[in-house]
Amino acid sequence: MSRHGLASAAAPIAAESLLQRVEQGIAAAAETLAAGQHPDGHWAFELEADATIPAEYVLLKHFLDEIEPSIEPPIVNYLKSIQGAHGGWPLFYDGDFNISASVKAYFALKICGEDVNAPHMKRAREAILAHGGAQTSNVFTLVQLALFGQVPWRAVPVMPVEIMHLPRWFPFHLDKVSYWSRTVIVPLLVLMAKKPLAKNPRGVDIRELFVTPPEQVTNWYNMNRKGAWAVFFRNIDRVLQRVEWAFPKASRERAIEKAVEFVTERLNGEDGLGAIYPAMANSVMMFEVLGYPKDHPDLVIAKKSIEKLMVVHGDRAYCQPCLSPVWDTGLVSHAMLEIGGEFAETVTPAADWLKDRQILDVVGDWAARAPGVRPGGWAFQYNNPHYPDVDDTAVVVMALDRLDPAKYKEQIDRAVEWIFGLQSSNGGWGAFDADNDYQYLNHIPFADHGALLDPPTADVSARCLSMLAQLGYKIDHPKVKAALDYLLREQEPDGSWFGRWGTNYIYGTWSVLCALNAIGLPSEHPVMRKASAWLISKQREDGGWGEDGASYWEDQPRGEGKVSTASQTAWAVLGLMAAGDVDHPAVEKGIRFLTETQTEDGEWDEESYTAVGFPRVFYLRYHGYRAFFPVWAMARYRNLKQGNSKNVLFGM
Repeated sequence: MSRHGLASAAAPIAAESLLQRVEQGIAAAAETLAAGQHPDGHWAFELEADATIPAEYVLLKHFLDEIEPSIEPPIVNYLKSIQGAHGGWPLFYDGDFNISASVKAYFALKICGEDVNAPHMKRAREAILAHGGAQTSNVFTLVQLALFGQVPWRAVPVMPVEIMHLPRWFPFHLDKVSYWSRTVIVPLLVLMAKKPLAKNPRGVDIRELFVTPPEQVTNWYNMNRKGAWAVFFRNIDRVLQRVEWAFPKASRERAIEKAVEFVTERLNGEDGLGAIYPAMANSVMMFEVLGYPKDHPDLVIAKKSIEKLMVVHGDRAYCQPCLSPVWDTGLVSHAMLEIGGEFAETVTPAADWLKDRQILDVVGDWAARAPGVRPGGWAFQYNNPHYPDVDDTAVVVMALDRLDPAKYKEQIDRAVEWIFGLQSSNGGWGAFDADNDYQYLNHIPFADHGALLDPPTADVSARCLSMLAQLGYKIDHPKVKAALDYLLREQEPDGSWFGRWGTNYIYGTWSVLCALNAIGLPSEHPVMRKASAWLISKQREDGGWGEDGASYWEDQPRGEGKVSTASQTAWAVLGLMAAGDVDHPAVEKGIRFLTETQTEDGEWDEESYTAVGFPRVFYLRYHGYRAFFPVWAMARYRNLKQGNSKNVLFGM
């Protein structure tokens, strides 16, 4: 037993009441959360992706000939530890084999000196070859291989740097793709124009991963897209492959200058271009290829931004895709306010820390679709002023409003102004831009990952509607009505909602139920009843809920996975309580699951990935989700059970 009387996960609850057990669990989890708060008031948890980011980190070092012998063994240990039973590497914990992640991981292990005849390397190689070999990798992997001379540049769809000259009315323009695509693509355009060869000081190759020698491959087109747009863009790529060499040199140099200007304007100090690893790495390689001296401030700071992403735990290390302090701090603040008492006091320094990070002076890329709107949002990371995040902004505003609406009125009003300005024409919100929904662009050969755009989604839109409702906006407000209508249209026939940024339909359904409750939709409304019934139908035998990343494929079941997880159980329970079902047996079973699986340190074990970067391409494990979502759900359950009302009063 801990000092809270908290039994181990394996021990039964015995005779104590569920609410007593919940109270003990809340105390333990809250103390752990409070202990993790930084002195300046914020929280930041690790953010883990799949094998690709640490593998790319290693390959970047070899591209530059800046190998760090001390960090390679821990990264090797990490990559070996997440190898799947199928021999390759998955996109999420215990997931299926993924060819691109496996090729990058194998290349990284080999370039670090792993024996290709070692059992783990042999299993990986056999699995890769059985799935068609490295030739079948996605575009970004083929670019990585082209940089190392492992495939010819004709293996990569042409993206001429002259894109920088295109007018906004042109069918393809950087303003028409998502922020993450923009920041990754621009420095990559320079690399694709210069076609450099990695220094690769150890001279490592991976020819053994090709079924057909790469120089003999005649068709590198791996997209399965059909239709007129796919044919159109495929034919354009064929033409560009033949004529790119003849593009005027002067125009190309001017385009490269524009690309460099774009990058340097958004370099973002130690937080890096776009504050995401792929863009940071491309910026480093771009500066290197353009001959920047090693001590050039832009190159130095770009490299430093990457090192800030590294996580080292003894003999294991990995590189994070980005950092999530604003998101973490906003969500923990909600959990602490729900817990109440002395723990609610931790939110005041957190709120002050958040207040100082509101972006008020930089008119970012979002203004291309929302001209005249004043900035007022928050980014996801420590700093990323050109790219504030709609979702983060809504979460932060709700926390500030719940804590002290008078104190933070100026910040709240400015944020609402920005959120209104970013609403899309269909009533919903995307994460970073308004109306970023040029679906035809997902048919260009370069976009085989299908994640080029940032269209409105139910989860982000629900957060914005929740925020507006919590601030007192009513259904008769035109922007609120448009948002509500959008969410009602987006409900799936089975009653659920798609979750773009969390896995998946459980996340989306929780998000929307909170919004519908906040805006005043009665719990007996058919939309609420259908969503509640869907959530209840997905409860697992152990009382929890679990959904893995496979649900993003259309032929896979929704709301289901191999195991129950604490964070997804919390979402389901929070969603059911928002729907007015606090007294339903499914809620009690879910809460009981959380109490029974809580560990001695007040947290929960959760190896599963319950968040998403790009569906079917890139998944995330927020280490904080298992720490704050379950206690949030337990605290709300306690509050509703012990209070005079069974209605959830807040937007989240």
